[in-house]
Amino acid sequence: MKSEVGTSLCRKQSLIEDARKEKEVSELSETDPTSVTYNHPDDSSSTLNLIFTIRNMSTSPFSTSLKILEKHGTILYHIETRPAGNCKKKGEELDCFVKCFIHNSSICSLLSALKKIAGDVKVVKELTSPSFPKKVQDLDVCQNVNVKFEPNFDKDHPGFGDQEYKKRRAYFAELAFKYKDGNVIPRIEYTTEETATWRQVYRSLSTLYPKYACKQYLDTFHQLEEYCGYTENSIPQLQDVSNFLKERTGFKLRPAAGLLSARDFLACLAFRVFPSTQYLRHPSAVMHSPEPDCCHELLGHIPMLADKEFAQFSQDIGLASLGASDEDIEKLSTLYWFTIEFGLCKQNGSIKAYGAGLLSSYGELLYALSKKPELKPFDPEVTAIQPYQDNSFQPVYFVSESFEDSKAKLRQYAVKMKKPFCLRYNPITCSVEILDSFQKVRTALCQIKDELGSLCSVLDRMY
Repeated sequence: MKSEVGTSLCRKQSLIEDARKEKEVSELSETDPTSVTYNHPDDSSSTLNLIFTIRNMSTSPFSTSLKILEKHGTILYHIETRPAGNCKKKGEELDCFVKCFIHNSSICSLLSALKKIAGDVKVVKELTSPSFPKKVQDLDVCQNVNVKFEPNFDKDHPGFGDQEYKKRRAYFAELAFKYKDGNVIPRIEYTTEETATWRQVYRSLSTLYPKYACKQYLDTFHQLEEYCGYTENSIPQLQDVSNFLKERTGFKLRPAAGLLSARDFLACLAFRVFPSTQYLRHPSAVMHSPEPDCCHELLGHIPMLADKEFAQFSQDIGLASLGASDEDIEKLSTLYWFTIEFGLCKQNGSIKAYGAGLLSSYGELLYALSKKPELKPFDPEVTAIQPYQDNSFQPVYFVSESFEDSKAKLRQYAVKMKKPFCLRYNPITCSVEILDSFQKVRTALCQIKDELGSLCSVLDRMY
């Protein structure tokens, strides 16, 4: 592990690694008989889609299978039968489809019993998309935090043996978990020690920004200094910063207890919400943080979220994640990693940094813009499968032509993702609508047509 100012998202477990583990858990569940079901409100029971063939109707009629289903306590939702297509003797074999609700503990015995009287017993997995928030208020339950690398659980964490630091972290976590959308973000009275940590990070990084940060970052950083209390002697309050972002790009902040799961974090971006921690790294390791802290959020992420093109790019990644498969979540997390965290861009013939992981990391910012790493043009298809480095600097960085260009490429990539539905974000209600009917699409087109008509009228008056 390297020692440096403002290391980016947890090097031991990044957003990508978190997404990868979510996918692995899903894949492992395929070996469990209950995994062929979809979730039910009662976690001890599931719904099965069964397909089987009654080979000899004279000795084992369909009623026999119904008795077996009844014996195992199933609740029948749907039954279909038809003569077996490959049966030589008409009416002798019967293909059956049964959809039923059953206790998980009875699934294996049910399948064994059916196999004794029927052939080709199969359990068909019902294709369902992962659930996802439909409105911004739903984010109140999207707070699954990876706690493995917090001071209470990781003995290598700088604050592991510091009881006072643990209490302070517990205080911040409680504030985050109690927060509900629409609440005022609690103001924090930071300690002298916490302010000293912020000061050291702030001083070190601010000397690099004029040379290495992109224009959008610099413009906003100066505004944050003027309007949001960005100084080396005071830590900005999240509510003040949230108000600043809301006026410029519609993004707002909500307190986070730590590193959220990949799916929950990306879902927040879809609604122009950025989860931000309020705690600071342990004072014994100012030069390195094993997890995101407010130095990373406030100095790395916030300035870029005030740029309209970048804000839209961030939201597009979030919208693409809603209802996405675990595999696509991992790819979107990789795209996030190499753009929003470690992205570079071209400006006036030079390469500049816009990624929060770079702009909050003294050592990696210098390294990324040296001649040592390989630079590749941003291409979502390539970037999404690029291996990432979780214990040292990245050997490869991706360079965007512009945020507008990257946004267009990302949208093209998202269109190719396999989903059973399309979504439309409504900025007025801060909600997403599933476009699953011609009427909904027609309504959306009419709204867009009205907006275009208004803009055309403005253009006519201007000329």
